[in-house]
Amino acid sequence: MANHEDNIVSPMLTTSEVAHMLNVHINTVRRWSNQMVLKSYRIGARGDRRFRKEDVEQFLEREGKTKLLKETLG
Repeated sequence: MANHEDNIVSPMLTTSEVAHMLNVHINTVRRWSNQMVLKSYRIGARGDRRFRKEDVEQFLEREGKTKLLKETLG
């Protein structure tokens, strides 16, 4: 039987939050999303981008910035 914690969805991060975490401009995050360098999800009628924390962590690992991740995410 599945653990209840497995069914909990982690909160999604906004483009602005990801930009702040990575210390880059919001348009850089948008560009990476458009280029599929950083995985994003489109939500709502406007198609706003949202990012999973896990996807941002994987991006940082690929980019060799795990130190930044630990300092930013705790």
